[in-house]
Amino acid sequence: MLKTDTLKDQLRLTLRRDLWLVLGPSILLAIAAFAVAFYFIKPAPPKTLVVAAAQDEGGFNYFARRYRDILARHGVTLEIRPTQGSLTSLGMLTGDTAEADVAFVQSGSASGRPQAPNIVSLGGLTYIPLWVFYRGEPIEDVRELRGKRVAVGSPESGTRALALTLLKANAAEQSPTELLTLERDEALARLKQGELDAVFLVASAEAPFVRKLIAEPGIRLLSFARGEAYVRRFPYLSRHVLPRGVLNFEADLPARDVVLLAPTASLVARDSLHPALAYLLLSAASEVHGGAGILDRSGEFPAALEGDYPLSGEARRYYKSGPPLLQRYLPFWAANLVDRLWLMLVPIIAVVVPLGRAVPALVQWRIRSRIVRWYARLKEIELQLEENPGRKMLEDMLSRLDEAERAVNRIPMPLAYAENLYFFREHIDVVRRRVTRRLSGAPDESEALTQRVVVS
Repeated sequence: MLKTDTLKDQLRLTLRRDLWLVLGPSILLAIAAFAVAFYFIKPAPPKTLVVAAAQDEGGFNYFARRYRDILARHGVTLEIRPTQGSLTSLGMLTGDTAEADVAFVQSGSASGRPQAPNIVSLGGLTYIPLWVFYRGEPIEDVRELRGKRVAVGSPESGTRALALTLLKANAAEQSPTELLTLERDEALARLKQGELDAVFLVASAEAPFVRKLIAEPGIRLLSFARGEAYVRRFPYLSRHVLPRGVLNFEADLPARDVVLLAPTASLVARDSLHPALAYLLLSAASEVHGGAGILDRSGEFPAALEGDYPLSGEARRYYKSGPPLLQRYLPFWAANLVDRLWLMLVPIIAVVVPLGRAVPALVQWRIRSRIVRWYARLKEIELQLEENPGRKMLEDMLSRLDEAERAVNRIPMPLAYAENLYFFREHIDVVRRRVTRRLSGAPDESEALTQRVVVS
């Protein structure tokens, strides 16, 4: 009984060792595959996103509120950080202590400044025309503002950057021209009171204050007679014609066709923005800016316009193929979860499934290999029998066969594989019978078969 218990313990230890020898490398390989997959998996997107938007520039504050409502439907909170202009908004995206994740900016705002390497574009959103309102006799170009009192916007605004660009191109910014950096409301009030000669503004064609100013007695809207020339010189601008009467048919405002220059409102982001949030913002942009406007055609925006910064990879894929497949049919949180889990399935399919098939085969091979290697001893004895050995050699063969049988009987063998042990013992008996016949002088089975063939 004690010997039987010892054999059972030995069997368990042997099986445990075989399993670990096979499972150990397999587990390490699976862990390595999961580690590699986890390295490429983006963490779950944050629940909060911060957007920088100028309050009095291009309708950015209005856009930000629309985006906030859309993202809220998908469980993402959009915090709006008001800024003084596009330059301030861009500054909030740069540096290690960036205060915003995305920003609405005016194209051309960063012209002439060092480009921030960590900012990417999500595309153009809409045209935001430059409006130059002035008092006095009709003029055809900003060069005729030389020597006037001109409000060019707040210091950090894209309006000021564009106004200075156009004035400098015409050498109209120099003295005696007086350039005033005023906020929009103050500049308009002083223009109406006659304290200013002209005001530069960047705003949507649908902005209410634009309609009011066009209808204001004594205030004119500049039509850029050389609009095409400006577009050729400054690629971030586009030329548009504001048709007569489009703002107010009854009052016939404007009273004539007006040529406008328009930069583009762009959505830019830090290059570390989570891809899922980038696609969500692009979907929101399609909802907010996809319709037709006074200057925009239906479906024209959002558009793959790089502007001052290169398009992000997500933006390129979105404009080429639309939103990701999962986001088309699943809620945002579900699509993101499935997308991350799908990547985790890669190591399961590529590594774990093949290992699940290979491990049992390897265990079986290790168990059978303990017996299979003894077949070499049997084959050696059979080959020696073909050489007509003497009696002493035959007795030695029997001793070796007995030794092999005893050794194999001591091999720990699970019941599921015990048949291999009995097959080997039968094969030992076959060889033993041949050796015994040789010792007794009788021909073995193979010789008897040969003799029968010859006689017949």
